[in-house]
Amino acid sequence: MENYKQKEWYTTSNPRISFEVGTSVGEMKKKLWDATDEEIDQILADYGMGAPSELGKAGSYIQTTPRSKQIEKRRKDDVVFVPIGCTENHGKHANTGLDTFMVTQILEGVRRYTAKQGRECSLAFPPLNYGGHPYHHIGMPGTVIMPPEVVTETLIYTMLGLWDDGYRKIILVNNHGHRWMLESAVQEFFKRYQLPAIVMEVEWHRAVREFFTPEATHANSMETPFIHADEAETAVAQLLFPDMIDMDAAEEAWPHGFLFAGHYDNSIDAYGRPHIWSEGQGHQAIERKGTPQGVVGNPRLATPEKAKRPIAAILKYLTLVHDEILDKYPAGKLPPVDQITFRTEEELAPFLKEPLSEGWKSVHELPKIGIFDKF
Repeated sequence: MENYKQKEWYTTSNPRISFEVGTSVGEMKKKLWDATDEEIDQILADYGMGAPSELGKAGSYIQTTPRSKQIEKRRKDDVVFVPIGCTENHGKHANTGLDTFMVTQILEGVRRYTAKQGRECSLAFPPLNYGGHPYHHIGMPGTVIMPPEVVTETLIYTMLGLWDDGYRKIILVNNHGHRWMLESAVQEFFKRYQLPAIVMEVEWHRAVREFFTPEATHANSMETPFIHADEAETAVAQLLFPDMIDMDAAEEAWPHGFLFAGHYDNSIDAYGRPHIWSEGQGHQAIERKGTPQGVVGNPRLATPEKAKRPIAAILKYLTLVHDEILDKYPAGKLPPVDQITFRTEEELAPFLKEPLSEGWKSVHELPKIGIFDKF
């Protein structure tokens, strides 16, 4: 067993920022932290960042690729990334589809890079162009709020459909504040169907929170903490889709709280406070009353240069996730069935075959199991 009392960490000028020594994630982040600006630019170039959106480009998504070619791709690499966005007011200076375009363009970079490495991941269309929202977003024009059950059920059936098509390694990458709904969807998917799969939900801003945290090491560090439609989000948008941003319309706005200063953390949990932002309501004004500008922070501070290191970090992290899955479980392979489900290998054998091959069965023929039997 590892001696956790002797755990080693790489430290930085900010006591809240450290990286775990000896793990793939910690070593990757330390390397990016120490990288020169020129090295960061090269990473972005390697991933083809700066390219326009590929949502309508042939060959980029499962839904834009001829099925014959997509099947061939999946047989070599059965990891699929699913971008999760929303439609939300991000201030007059930004587009309401910001979250969706942000996460899709990040994942498009990952697809381009893995293709160059010889094992191209797959991307699925965003299942949630209209997402769930916390209570304090109610009443904001431009923000379209879906009920939680719509969000969770949409994701459950998206995962089920992808699994049925041979994608048993599913990475949900979230770019919006409805995390608890995504986590619920993942848990319910497994309880309901008990299918062998590797499923991960990535809050991408949190995954690389160190690179969004204001610090003194890098000249292009953020100056303010990541919250919403602020310096950080606007900087990323300027880097990825500058034509959708109008900085002349940018406004500064800060929330009005009634109590609990220092109790609740910001959007990326940068301070290690007792509560994440979604663990309560009523202690500060709702958005319509407190920050009707649709902004929480100061987007006027944004520059595309400030987003380069955070974007390089998430590109490298998602690639690491992809590579670690495939290195351990190549296409068509999964952890032992009897260790991750109460179903037997014999029962699942027809469902794990290549779709439409002899003896294959669809999930629509799957016997119910357990007490969570909503199909």
